[in-house]
Amino acid sequence: MPFRRAAALFAVAAAWVFQTLVGGPAVAADQSAGAAPYATPSTAVVFAYDRFGEDQTPSVSIRLDQFEAHLEELKDGDYQVLPLPRILEALRNGTPLPDRAVAITIDEASRSAFREAWPRLKAAGLPFTLFVATDAIDRGSPAHMTWAEVRQLAAAGVTIGGLGAATQSLVPRSAADIKAELRRMTDRLQAETGQRPTLFAYPQGEVSSAVRTIITEQGFAAAFGQQSGVLYPQADRWLLPRFVMNESFGSVDRFRLAANALPLPVTDLTPDDPFLTVNPPPVGFTVGEGIGDLSRLACFASGQGRTVLERMTEDRVEVRIKDPFPPGRSRVNCTLPTQDGRWRWLGMQFVVPE
Repeated sequence: MPFRRAAALFAVAAAWVFQTLVGGPAVAADQSAGAAPYATPSTAVVFAYDRFGEDQTPSVSIRLDQFEAHLEELKDGDYQVLPLPRILEALRNGTPLPDRAVAITIDEASRSAFREAWPRLKAAGLPFTLFVATDAIDRGSPAHMTWAEVRQLAAAGVTIGGLGAATQSLVPRSAADIKAELRRMTDRLQAETGQRPTLFAYPQGEVSSAVRTIITEQGFAAAFGQQSGVLYPQADRWLLPRFVMNESFGSVDRFRLAANALPLPVTDLTPDDPFLTVNPPPVGFTVGEGIGDLSRLACFASGQGRTVLERMTEDRVEVRIKDPFPPGRSRVNCTLPTQDGRWRWLGMQFVVPE
């Protein structure tokens, strides 16, 4: 990587650390050089968007100038934007992917996604996946696409996935209720597009072990959360990460940092259920062999800044989170720098019951 780009990525990572310390999204970083990139034949970064140019909802919307800067970066940088199904097939088969493979996803099927994002993506020739929430379309919500517009996107080659029917979290609900909603969603998508969705995105990124089990039983090939991280062959196919882009954290520098990220491969991750029954959670993981010098690893927790890390063995790390997380969604992010200025990433999103 050219020195200028490496220096720029470091500067952005340092800024993210500051944002974390003052209460922003949890992001970890380290100022020293790390080991050479972990050798894996297939990795990819997936971005998640929701709404576009809707200033009244900055937490789920991206400004149009920000989105256009992202597209320019993808066109002018060393990236390969690929259809999400192609990336997932490569991960399943162990087929090599090009370096800096990227996929674009959009949640909810908002009207602004059709009016603002779709023309820009089409003009740039970039494929994307649309995760559709069906109830709002059936109600004729003016904030969402029509079924004719969804069909237009599907006919143009856009991958259509499911986001549930109602966009509400599935975690606190009964298994029977979840299954009924998934049937309603898949039946409506089948009726309107002629295809049953094989990809799923958890509403609000919230998932529990029980919800994940239902998703696998319903036959989805893969499912995505909203925790930061990078896809690689050994990643959990029904809890795949995405980097969420919104107005508050949608600068092109942040986008570039994420687009250049590499996986931080781990096993034996605890807790094994993102729906917390113990708070603060006993977070721990075993890092993949040959990943590099773990003394340069850093982890941050939502609202708490940098955490204390305890090395249990040469490759086993436990994250000491000081205070309980508040009800709702919280995150722990861990990163490790590489010699060429890129960052290995592991993100976890937890759900604390009300």
